[in-house]
Amino acid sequence: MLKIHQLHYSAVFILLCTINAVAEQPAFRHNGVTAHRGDSGTFPENTMPAFESAMKLGVDWIELDIFRTRDGQLVVIHDETTQAVGDRSVHVHDENYAVLTTIDVAHRFRERNEMTLNKCPKEAMPLLSDVLERIRSQRKTRVSIQPKDGSTELAVKMVKDMHMEAWVGFNDGDLAKMSKVKELAPTIHVFWDRPANFDVDKDIAIAQAKGFESMVIHVDGITQEVVDKIHAANIEVGAWTVNDVAAMQRLLDLGVDRIYTDEPGRLLELKKERQENG
Repeated sequence: MLKIHQLHYSAVFILLCTINAVAEQPAFRHNGVTAHRGDSGTFPENTMPAFESAMKLGVDWIELDIFRTRDGQLVVIHDETTQAVGDRSVHVHDENYAVLTTIDVAHRFRERNEMTLNKCPKEAMPLLSDVLERIRSQRKTRVSIQPKDGSTELAVKMVKDMHMEAWVGFNDGDLAKMSKVKELAPTIHVFWDRPANFDVDKDIAIAQAKGFESMVIHVDGITQEVVDKIHAANIEVGAWTVNDVAAMQRLLDLGVDRIYTDEPGRLLELKKERQENG
């Protein structure tokens, strides 16, 4: 009788552990809305306010860009210089992170939109590690990293050291970079960016061989034939970068699974309207 009870208790313990393990798995959204550099139509791109807004809106993925600094830090910024976003221009590779934090990367956004400092405060470019910590604090939105320089291996190492493979993807058009991601961390989702004039049959074969989960095509290269061929290969179809509602409608009608946009709120609202209208 004692052995029976021991077996019973063991079975219950294993069941409870299994239930807890399942409960701890992130319940990520799956709505096909990627916030391009965060909610960058409303907030300065690649900044914490843009990322916070995207999560609040309810996107399933945020996309961001990274460079390595002179002192080996990974920072979130799209270009090799700060000219397009900052109040002064420096090369990211040439400066230590302490210097880069003194640059207001909200400056150009504020200037372009004729906003006051009160309406659009100064922002410093974030560290990738800080963004990852914020992403890890919730279980709905994931983040896709685009290494703009040779920092792919360093970024993958950071993700693995933080045990964040489930929260993270990588995106880029560079086949060598995306192949390296799969080599180092096979479970990490890869979004392979393709230009409008890509060879669909050849690139599908490459994506299948490499184990890439998604192909993200420049919007001008999206046709029904392209969508159907990629779907037939059991690969997700994405489009970049789309801010016009009419273009969003067309892509959704074609069956595109994922749209990269600077206006995630607009796309989410459109998808909600389409769902309500059947």
